[in-house]
Amino acid sequence: MFKRLSISAAFFAAATAPAFAHLNPAEHGSVMAGLSHPLTGPDHIMAMVAVGLWASQQGGKALYAVPAAFVGTMAVGFLLALAGFHLPFVEPAILASVMGLGLLVAMAVRIPAAGASAVVALFALFHGYAHGTEMAGAGALEFGLGFMIATAFLHAVGIGLGVALNRFGPKVTRLLGVATAVGGAALMLG
Repeated sequence: MFKRLSISAAFFAAATAPAFAHLNPAEHGSVMAGLSHPLTGPDHIMAMVAVGLWASQQGGKALYAVPAAFVGTMAVGFLLALAGFHLPFVEPAILASVMGLGLLVAMAVRIPAAGASAVVALFALFHGYAHGTEMAGAGALEFGLGFMIATAFLHAVGIGLGVALNRFGPKVTRLLGVATAVGGAALMLG
């Protein structure tokens, strides 16, 4: 049990490390810049994986509704940034999303899929807005498509990890929630 737990912990720690720096759209293309963008910040990685973990704890319709709500609302936040709309407190809200989603997983909070979707949608608005303000010279459509694919992939990783860890009981997934919340707090203090 401890060997499997340590392998899972190592995987989660590796998943939260920045994969690589932001790609220059002029050199790598807008889609690749968008694909890489969510993978370059531990705040985004932890939040996206936590969405998947929480969806796996909810089960049923939430397995697809919760990640879909995140990706869809993230696209709205992206469009708001492109339209020049000012959304306050973006970075604090993103850090709060890491801690909040981590706590939801840690406490294994169960609510109807519509409620869980609304919770993640609120956080997603800020994540999407941040992507829109950080796209540099990338083409909006291509960049947006890239980061939505990468986000959906990270959600799928969280769902897969949650489903796999549920075989060992709910405590392991809940510990990942604690680690996510602590990671969010560390980012906020750092």
